[in-house]
Amino acid sequence: MAASNGVAADRAFKAVAPPLYLTSTFAFEGYERNLGHEYTRTSNPTRDLLAETLAKLEGGAGAVVTSSGMAAVDLVLSTLRPRDLVVAPHDCYGGTQRLLAARCDREQFDVAFVDLGDEAALATALRRKPKLVLIETPSNPLMRVIDIRAVAERARETGAKTAVDNTFLSPALQQPIALGADFVIHSTTKYINGHSDVVGGAVIAAASADAEVLRTWANIAGTTGAPFDAHLTLRGLRTLFPRVEYQQANAMIIAGFLAQHPLVAAVHYPGLETDPGHAIASAQQSGFGAMLSFELKGDVDAVRRFVEAVEVFTLAESLGGVESLVAHPATMTHSGMGAESRRAVGITDSLIRLSIGLEAQADLLADLDRALAAAEVR
Repeated sequence: MAASNGVAADRAFKAVAPPLYLTSTFAFEGYERNLGHEYTRTSNPTRDLLAETLAKLEGGAGAVVTSSGMAAVDLVLSTLRPRDLVVAPHDCYGGTQRLLAARCDREQFDVAFVDLGDEAALATALRRKPKLVLIETPSNPLMRVIDIRAVAERARETGAKTAVDNTFLSPALQQPIALGADFVIHSTTKYINGHSDVVGGAVIAAASADAEVLRTWANIAGTTGAPFDAHLTLRGLRTLFPRVEYQQANAMIIAGFLAQHPLVAAVHYPGLETDPGHAIASAQQSGFGAMLSFELKGDVDAVRRFVEAVEVFTLAESLGGVESLVAHPATMTHSGMGAESRRAVGITDSLIRLSIGLEAQADLLADLDRALAAAEVR
């Protein structure tokens, strides 16, 4: 589906690759007569094909392609009203936490940040009758795994809908709608596109009615993505499955290497049998992905020496591209959380996050070995 949807479907010239429609507007054939599109903010053939493909891959009834991953999260939040409650992971991506806190501060809804893996804490939150439960699994950056089916069932019993951020795994490795989720969120910037050259997002809805609500609001607010970005994202999506397969193979080797290294205190990767989330991940995922994090023995200076010593890995934010990246969550992706909040959820100053790319395993391992040696206090 990722490689074939829309191929050779061009009605004008039977182009194999779907055409790119860069137009902002579409001519009417006559009074109240158009060919299905009026204005690109509302709909565009290129963007619609990407949305259709993502909906099929996730098993949803419809999808909306947005201008960024955060716009996708915000689009789901737009379904809430003042005094509605959203239950969110206490250890979610820093940008998501920032958005939730900002919207809550403006009294657009209420937020409860909860450890979704804590049965008692989740039960307490659900007794408050939330309208939406947001799940991020595996979590960013600690790779904690949440049982989607179990949480979605409990949320449904209280009348809440469930949205799952599936960015870390993509539909190649996890399909939350099949597990009971109402919405799936993606930063298509990451694995969906896979080449670090587009910023975008998407929301896939399990129900047609919900998909229509999202499309209507995206048009009202103007948060839809650009056609050229959709074209590049669809092009990247064609190779999603083989990319992810190779990347996660690299990740498994690297996780095993780090787990045995004397300068590493802990490795967070559900693919390891010793990982707390291994059993749930094995049950609800078809693979363990290419994201992992680890605790470096040493202080912030050791972290600085490590990230400045890598050569194959690149020190940068984002993830999911063909190139391998290293990030320091405390000073990069999660700096906005504040030190106290980071400590509360387990994001230490010695935590390092890796996005594993398509480079040769030997090159990646040698690079990490060299950087770890540089980080060692002498």
